[in-house]
Amino acid sequence: MLRVSKIGLALVSLLVMPACVSAPPKDPNNICSILSQNKSWHAAAAKAAKRWGMPMHIGLAFIHRESSFVAKAKPPRKKVLGIVPWRRSSSAYGYAQATDEAWKDYKKDTGRRFVQRDDFADAIDFIGWYNDRSSKLLKLRKNDAYRLYLAYYNGHTGYSQGRWRKSSTIKGYAKKAASQASLYRKQLRKCRGKTKKRSWFG
Repeated sequence: MLRVSKIGLALVSLLVMPACVSAPPKDPNNICSILSQNKSWHAAAAKAAKRWGMPMHIGLAFIHRESSFVAKAKPPRKKVLGIVPWRRSSSAYGYAQATDEAWKDYKKDTGRRFVQRDDFADAIDFIGWYNDRSSKLLKLRKNDAYRLYLAYYNGHTGYSQGRWRKSSTIKGYAKKAASQASLYRKQLRKCRGKTKKRSWFG
């Protein structure tokens, strides 16, 4: 009886155990190395690129900018009196730093009920979905990393209202995202010479 109970507990623990999370890459600026070491990330990025018409280098650059490939990334906590940790600045979480509200919209719109923000495949699919909406709602080109990131950071309403125009900080973030996308694009072209797989390029 005791043995059965132990087996049952073991099975339950396996069922509720969280999925294995990949460690952040040692060099987040070398996308060819990252994808060659994380085959599942490579496949997920290619799938999202195909599904949403999102250039692979842009989706990957957004994840680099948002979380530097840290699965359970969260915004830093605010501090009371400069020392006491308080609430976080937003509900953003995971690889894509998706907020609770945006993630809820994503699940409803795609019908994907069991997606997780700390799952790389789900996160990069979310970015593809969001950029697809930005393209449709704001008439942004899907290869325009700079403006797509502005819409990603500000939200569609914030972008259309031009809240970012007077913020050098926000425009700086978008420039960094676009610069990262350009770097990844060049690196992925070099990967092309090492493999015939079309999926490297989205």
